[in-house]
Amino acid sequence: MTERDLPSSPHVRSGTNSRSAGPLGKRNGSGPFGEAEGVSCGVSGTHQYDSGSAATNGPSDVPSDVSSEPTPHVLGREPGSGGPIARLGAFLARDGSTGAPVGIDLDGPHAGVLVGKRGTGKSYTLGVLAEEIAATVGVSPIVLDPMGVFEGIAALPDGRVLEATIHPESLPPDRWPEIARLDPDRPPGSLLWRVVEAVADGSSRTSLSAIREAIADADAPAATKRTVENHLDLLAAWDVFDADAPSVGSLIGGGPTVVDCRSLPPAATKAIGYALARGIYDHCVGGTSDVQPWLLVDEAHAFLEGLAADAFRTLFTRGRAPGVSVVCATQRPSALPPVAVSQSDLVIAHRLTDERDVDALRVAQPTYLADDLGDTLPAGVGRALVVDDATEGAHTVRVRERHTVHGGASPSVSDR
Repeated sequence: MTERDLPSSPHVRSGTNSRSAGPLGKRNGSGPFGEAEGVSCGVSGTHQYDSGSAATNGPSDVPSDVSSEPTPHVLGREPGSGGPIARLGAFLARDGSTGAPVGIDLDGPHAGVLVGKRGTGKSYTLGVLAEEIAATVGVSPIVLDPMGVFEGIAALPDGRVLEATIHPESLPPDRWPEIARLDPDRPPGSLLWRVVEAVADGSSRTSLSAIREAIADADAPAATKRTVENHLDLLAAWDVFDADAPSVGSLIGGGPTVVDCRSLPPAATKAIGYALARGIYDHCVGGTSDVQPWLLVDEAHAFLEGLAADAFRTLFTRGRAPGVSVVCATQRPSALPPVAVSQSDLVIAHRLTDERDVDALRVAQPTYLADDLGDTLPAGVGRALVVDDATEGAHTVRVRERHTVHGGASPSVSDR
């Protein structure tokens, strides 16, 4: 597996992972990672970050570290319940003053959406949540990063950034025509479907080369086989298929993992999203891990349509039963399927200005909220309205500062 170099940061000590390689990384030898260095992960409900100062390259409208403050009000669970929490920030009063600290429940699984227009702190807040999950025993964050802005998370103990790859067996035969952009009802798409199914049922492992050989030997017109071969050439050019890639389950239980999809075309990104979302769900349904995974997805509108849509729908509607949490962040909530918002028990909303996006929140607004969500969205950077289904309330929160470097800031000419 090829693991990206961690970004240089004075704020955290980097660690390497001694566990087995994950399913979505290009491999460079089969040996394990080195032993972990620096600060160990925290015990349940506590956080052991490096004692250095917090990173300061994120939103300026956030308070200093809240780790030494009193036990926060916890969103996402019934009052009086216990268990680990993620320290999100602090309540924001109407006069702009900072109130009591606020946390999010990590004891049980959740489904959530995190929305906000560009520059309001959406990705920054997702990074805060990833930091908190990474510092808590019993939960494991996996960040699906289509823009390459979460490398700082991998600087936490045992953290890693993986270049996204897929084991061909992660995609069932009926998905191959779609990923290859072939109509399954037309001869080329039907041939590909049948061939992948035959290879999967055979004695050899599924791989692009095995599929190619089966296509060449298939009893089909030459023109049909040539069309399929051309489309397989396009898939091979993505350089994401790896027949030696380990299982999805090896990602769960390690340190924070960032799956880097920045260099992939949209179709390949959707394939990665499908393989990861479906693989995590199937792994947890099998009950083979005592660690609950949190799948954190930035620019989620790129994943919740097309090939990966069904897999994410499953996470939102059925993921909590086997212990899978999912949080999807986007600046375009209007592009999300309705099920994403309606099935979320946590909605974190930064500022929105596009009426279509505001309307998307209004359509799914719970009946227990008296105020219109569109009228109560906060205006400041780093401020968010959190709708909590467990307590049936909405709270305005000022998000805490990051402990790791935030890579989502836009570059400027004056900084060059």
